[in-house]
Amino acid sequence: MKCDALLKMLNDYVDGDIDPAVCAQLQRHLKECDPCRVVVDNIRNTITLYRGAAEVCEIPLKFRQCLHAALRAKWEAKRQSPPAAAPGRQPRPGKPRK
Repeated sequence: MKCDALLKMLNDYVDGDIDPAVCAQLQRHLKECDPCRVVVDNIRNTITLYRGAAEVCEIPLKFRQCLHAALRAKWEAKRQSPPAAAPGRQPRPGKPRK
């Protein structure tokens, strides 16, 4: 199994919602691949920390309103802008974009 295949199935693997045969392949890959093992460990640690958080911290109303407004503005700007060109590829002058 290659790293990109593991990453595509990562959420299902961490949640335990994956076919046992595929799970065995993922586990074999993780034994041999340090970068993938680090990714899986970080996700598991994040989930553990999140589940262990006993208290919910309320943020001040004014801050929450400003945050929501900023996020909404960014989302609207992104939604209205045309798709960006692929990284490293710029259209040539005088040549129409496909």
